[in-house]
Amino acid sequence: MKPILTLLLAFLCPVILLAQKKNFTIAEATNGLSTNLALQNLKQVSWQPGTSNLFHVVKTNNGDAWVRLQFPSGLADTVLTLKEINTDLYRKDSLKSFPNLQWISANEVYFSWKNCFFLGMKADHSWNFMPWIQISMEAENIHLDPSTKNIIYTVNNNLFLTSKDNFTYNISDMQDPNIICGKAVHRNEFGIDDGIFINPTCTKIAYYKMDQTMVADYPIVDWSVMPAKVATIKYPMAGATSHEVSIPIFDLKTQKTTVLQIDGPSDQYLTCVTWKPDGTSIYVGVLNRAQNHLIFNEYNATTGAFVKTLFEEKNDKYVEPQHELTFIPGKPNEFIWWSQRDGFMHLYLYNTDGKMMRQLTKGNWVVNELVSVTNDQVFFTSTKKSPLEKQLSVVQLKNSQIRDLTTAPGTHTVSMNANGAYFYDLFTNDTVPKIAYVGNVISGRSDTLLKAKNTLLDFDRPVVKSVNLKATDGTSLFAKMILPTHFDSTKTYPIIVYLYNGPHVQLIKNSFPASGNLWYEYMAQKGYIVFTMDGRGSSNRGLQFEQAVFRQLGTVEMDDQLQGVAYLKNLVYVDTNRMGIHGWSFGGFMTTSFMLRHPGVFKVGVAGGPVLDWSMYEVMYGERYMDTPKENPEGYAANKLTDKVSQLKGKLLLIHGTSDDVVVMQHSINAIKKSVEEGVQIDYFVYPNHLHNVRGKDRVHLMQKITDYFDTNLK
Repeated sequence: MKPILTLLLAFLCPVILLAQKKNFTIAEATNGLSTNLALQNLKQVSWQPGTSNLFHVVKTNNGDAWVRLQFPSGLADTVLTLKEINTDLYRKDSLKSFPNLQWISANEVYFSWKNCFFLGMKADHSWNFMPWIQISMEAENIHLDPSTKNIIYTVNNNLFLTSKDNFTYNISDMQDPNIICGKAVHRNEFGIDDGIFINPTCTKIAYYKMDQTMVADYPIVDWSVMPAKVATIKYPMAGATSHEVSIPIFDLKTQKTTVLQIDGPSDQYLTCVTWKPDGTSIYVGVLNRAQNHLIFNEYNATTGAFVKTLFEEKNDKYVEPQHELTFIPGKPNEFIWWSQRDGFMHLYLYNTDGKMMRQLTKGNWVVNELVSVTNDQVFFTSTKKSPLEKQLSVVQLKNSQIRDLTTAPGTHTVSMNANGAYFYDLFTNDTVPKIAYVGNVISGRSDTLLKAKNTLLDFDRPVVKSVNLKATDGTSLFAKMILPTHFDSTKTYPIIVYLYNGPHVQLIKNSFPASGNLWYEYMAQKGYIVFTMDGRGSSNRGLQFEQAVFRQLGTVEMDDQLQGVAYLKNLVYVDTNRMGIHGWSFGGFMTTSFMLRHPGVFKVGVAGGPVLDWSMYEVMYGERYMDTPKENPEGYAANKLTDKVSQLKGKLLLIHGTSDDVVVMQHSINAIKKSVEEGVQIDYFVYPNHLHNVRGKDRVHLMQKITDYFDTNLK
């Protein structure tokens, strides 16, 4: 009997192993890829300036270590350990993990810890660290100038400088907290994420100065204290009075401030701020409030006077500048400009006289990132191969010839060494969790540094199908469908459509995991089909695709999503009586739009942080896509969802963070008020003191709330 039993067990073994596949917990489905299911990665990867040496941090039996990889040899050696840093600094509170070292030069690095800066200098074959500069614990927007080692930063609404000898002085001294210096402006639109601009020799510092005194106050309630407190913010809404921005320049030698003499209305936008390499001039993109006319100007950095206009860009819908100038090394009179003027985001070579020398990239695809620039070539990532991918290419400055440097299908995240001979690539696609390697630009050789283990192998994972559809105008639309685990095509299943479908977001990409989100897979394990699609208005498809939504947000996008609905209804395994929809932010707006403007299509909707009235959204984004309420009353009325609450059929859950300063809570409060007046039942849940999204451990609660709502009302 024993041999027969052994054979039987051997035969059943694959079945037993299959049965051991696990389902995700809600915590794993929510935060797993950043916690217990995180993919292995190389830490703190950086190229040493001026070399072909790649550094990264590894864990050893003796603690963290800084390792150098030398190319082309690929030889590795340990340069520095955490223990050595702690020994150098005689720290009572020893650093527990390797600090994030930032290069100043090939022989100098620094790191900060509790706003105390430490300097590391290479001496022979070792690195020595010492305490360097202490700045205020309230400091934000911290910049270090490599040439002078000055540290420039903001505290509250003012700008400060601390020199390498620890002397601190004010660059600005605004007493009114509503006049803000040195921070990002225009609510971080136009690619703006900084407000400090240091000239190449650190003799002058330009900065944004934003006067918000004329903007209406908006209350944000802090419920964490008793009694609750109101934190007032400035929130300029579409069509309302906006803030006023100027650009002062502080001269470190004279200790005087000069303001650029920029003509135009006080509420225009100032973008793409860039210093000329010799520090004599500064360039500013001046965009009108209507956002359809950009004038790119040069100003004298000493007097602030207007010098000349280099070029202008116009569009009958909108111009959206998002990048500063990138000057060519060794050619201080030549720079790269990004533009969508031909319908796709591409790179152009200009000189400082304002003459376009040539278009560097061209085609029905978009440039995603400018990775590196040498004196004769430009490295960039783009959708050249596919709108669903990001690949690395190089273009020659002299003739615009392009050569592709990566070919494996998927998403490539790249950094170059100083002379453009090598690139570090972190690569992923729908079946490859993560591969890290160094590529040789000339020879094409690659050295693999890491192949991350698939941390999801032990889980019962669903089949993901790619779906290609057509918009009503024939435009290709990309989608994916996640089928229930153990799918049986003879059965019918409830379905959840997850969507965003707004500007600057793309959900359908060739990256890991193929589903795009472990919560989708969690729902598939519970017996749902999940469908998601990028309709017109979303990113990486060109200007015509994006601008199709102009002045009618939520209309064209729903037309496209309805194509997806029609496709789903033709599938015999889709239960058309059990269709749900979910999205957040713009996706929350889309979800609510469907439930109120196309009632009956979906039985259940869950909308998080939704815009429900575009006239209450911020001026920069709102007016770009919708014009002002006065200019486009029909567009605003068509998409004012608070006026359409009475049309609700089915179940709708609205969710909002009480401290949301992006889509203010009044959107959903007004909808609830209207539901009471109309006698319509809408479910509502808030997350106290959360901003525009729910992060951290509380997000697990959020996703459980959403899951339970679908289980209760759809399953």
